[in-house]
Order: sequence, then structure tokens, then C-alpha cells
Amino acid sequence: MPFRGITVGDIGPKMAYNGVDNGFLAFDHYRIPRNNMLMKHVKVTPEGKYVPPAHAKVGYSAMVHVRAHMISTQAAFLAQALTTAIRYSAIRRQGEIQPGRGEVKILEYQTQQHRLFPQLARAYAFIFTGQAVRVIFQRVQKDVARGKVDEMAELHYISSGLKAVVTYLTGQGIEQARMSCGGHGYSKASNMSELYGVAIGGATYEGENMVMLQQLARYLMKSAEAAKNGRAVGKLVDYLVRSSEQRSAIDRKPDHDYTAHLKAFDKAAKLQVMKAYERMQSLRARGLTEEEAWNANAVELNRAARVHTRQYIARTFDEHVKAVVHGPCREVLLDLLYLHLNYELLDMAYYLLEDGYLSGQQMDYMKEDMYRLLARLRPNIVSLVDSWDFSDHELRSVLGRRDGHVYENLYKWAQESELNRTQVLPTFEKYLKPMMKQAREQSKL
Repeated sequence: MPFRGITVGDIGPKMAYNGVDNGFLAFDHYRIPRNNMLMKHVKVTPEGKYVPPAHAKVGYSAMVHVRAHMISTQAAFLAQALTTAIRYSAIRRQGEIQPGRGEVKILEYQTQQHRLFPQLARAYAFIFTGQAVRVIFQRVQKDVARGKVDEMAELHYISSGLKAVVTYLTGQGIEQARMSCGGHGYSKASNMSELYGVAIGGATYEGENMVMLQQLARYLMKSAEAAKNGRAVGKLVDYLVRSSEQRSAIDRKPDHDYTAHLKAFDKAAKLQVMKAYERMQSLRARGLTEEEAWNANAVELNRAARVHTRQYIARTFDEHVKAVVHGPCREVLLDLLYLHLNYELLDMAYYLLEDGYLSGQQMDYMKEDMYRLLARLRPNIVSLVDSWDFSDHELRSVLGRRDGHVYENLYKWAQESELNRTQVLPTFEKYLKPMMKQAREQSKL
């Protein structure tokens, strides 16, 4: 029982994640002992005086810790959905591509590949990014313990952007995976609804996504100001002073020559960050206060934060793939990376076409590369999801079974429904049959 003056309760059922208890706590004239006030960084003296931390940025530590792990958690959610969808797509047969050759696996259709393979590339990108951020966090934690907090602010900003972008794209990816399974994806047997419900909670817990993007945007505007005035900028935003070319060099080139693609990510981020910065300056010049100008520019600021974050993910994906030395594995991951770069740039083309950095012809080159990569990845796509080694217990999906015995187990799963316990439900005798009898008698009148 809680102490007198304390009320504890549960907030009620949620969309999902109901295995986690979220509650409320109310104090009514209850004195909290000083030794129980969680005073790791911030202190309250016995006299009641508030003592701030030695370094203001130390307060970021707990938030950054959770967000750093969220990236990997969200990547795992997306990976599970794609494992189910791709395995099912390798089992389900429907329609013919060549008349008379028999029905084909739905994974052979380009539309199915286009729906799933780029999402798979995103899952790998998120996994690598999550690993990278955790390594940075561990290093920064050691620095903080020594009183060095130089990198904590940058880590706070990029983890804020990653939290917002990764949770949003994960929700989109799981929904694409669900729809790719057709009607069975809508069934509870797929476990897609539970997975989606759990994953999308990440868009609001530990910081609502729009607010997280604004956190990153503040850092980007300070960096844009520094770059504009010739001052040094952080490593995260060195593209502000590095990306100077006016036209992209993307062309029909040999496989895996994607240097121009990475430069295009840098350019997209620089263009949108500077666009948001210039608009901010214009609004201030018109007499708006700082707060008014920020609110009037919030959409452009959030766009800048999103593009910057996607640039960071692309660069991190590239760094991790380059670190792989094994031949065949490296080649497949390079294909996956190249698909990711093409797909993401096509999705972000607005930022590059508006400025004339990319041409329509270059867009066509990227589309053709993407279509070619879909076909080339097809033989390895099931192995790419199997490599995550999710057990059937973890997936909890009839569609994503490792042994591929989907339909017989779908039938067994359906038999467990309460509605299948009897051939004729008791409700028929109790309610429907009397109603039907009464209706027949009235119709005779």
C-alpha cells in the first residue's frame, strides 16, 4: 500500500505495449526525504538551496541514453516485420508472369520487391546507425565522468533527430510490410498489428517527434550562422562548408560507384538547412520576435532536421559497409547500400531538383539503378532476413515461420478461435432462431 498522502494508479489501456505499466503518481502534502530526491547531477542542500550541475549539458545524459537504444529497438521492430513479409512472399504464389509457366511467388513481382527491399535496406541502415550512436554514447559517458562534456550536446541533437526520423520511418515500413502480405497481413496471425502498435509508440514517448526535430533544428541554425560567418562548425554539419559543387555528378557509372550519391545527401542537407536559416533571417528582418519567427518557420526547420538526419544515416550506413572485409557478404551489403542511396535520394528529390543540383535525366539514372538492384538482390533477400536469426517465438507470426509451413498452421491457428468451438453457436438457438421464427410468422400475416 502507498503511504498516506500518495496516490498511485494506472493510466488505462493503450493502443499496444500493455505489458508495460504506465501510471500516475500524486502527492498530497507529502514530504520527500532529501536522500530520496535522485540527486546525481543536481543537488538540493539541507537548507533547501538548489545547486545546478557542474556542466549544464550533463542533464542530457539520461535522455540521450534512452534515445540511443531506441534506434536499435525500432530497427529490430522493422526487421521483424520484414522477416515475416519477405518469408511469406517467398511462400505465397499468385498469378503468372509468363503465361503457361505456372503461378509464381509474389516475391518475383517488381512491385512487391519495390515495396519491401528498400525497407529492408532501411532496417540495415537503422541497425548500423544504432550501433554507431551507442558507441559514441559510451565514449561520451566516459568523458562526462571526467568532467568533459564537449560532445554531449552534439550527441543530444543527433539522437533527437534520429529518434524522430527512425520511429516515423519504422512505422511506415511496418505498415508496408503488413500490406504486402495481403489479407493475411491484416490477421492477428501475422502479428503485424501488435508489432505496429508497439513500434509507433516510439513516435511520442521519450519526446514527441515534432519537438525532437525542433531540438535538432536549433543546433542546425547555430551551425548555419557559424558557417555563414566563416567560423568553425562541428563534424556533424561539416557539409555546410564542404559541399560546394553546383551540379551533381551522378551518371551511368560502374556498380558501387556511389560517391556522387553521398555528395547529393550532403547537398540536400546543406540546401535545406541554409534555406531554413535564410528564411529565419528574413522573418526577423520583418520585425518578428525570435519566438514568432521560429514558429512561422517551424515547417522548414523540421524539414532541415529530417534531411540532416537522413544524410547522417546514409553516411553511417556507408561507413559500416566499408568496414566489412568478407567478399560475398560485402558485395551483397554494397548492393543493399546502393539501393538505399538511390531510393532515399529519389524520395528526397524535391530538395535537389528545386535548386537544379539534380536533373530529370539523373533521376532516371537512379530509377534504372534501383530497378536493377531490386532484381540483383532477389536471390539473397531471404538470407538477408534470416541472418537476423529471429526465432519463431520472437516473431510470433504464423506467416513468418522459419519452416515455411504457413497455410496448414494458419488453419490450425484459426481453429483456436472461440467461434470455432462449436459448429452452431449458442447465440443462434438463443437469439437468432426465435427472431427468424417470429419474422416468418409475421410475414404470413
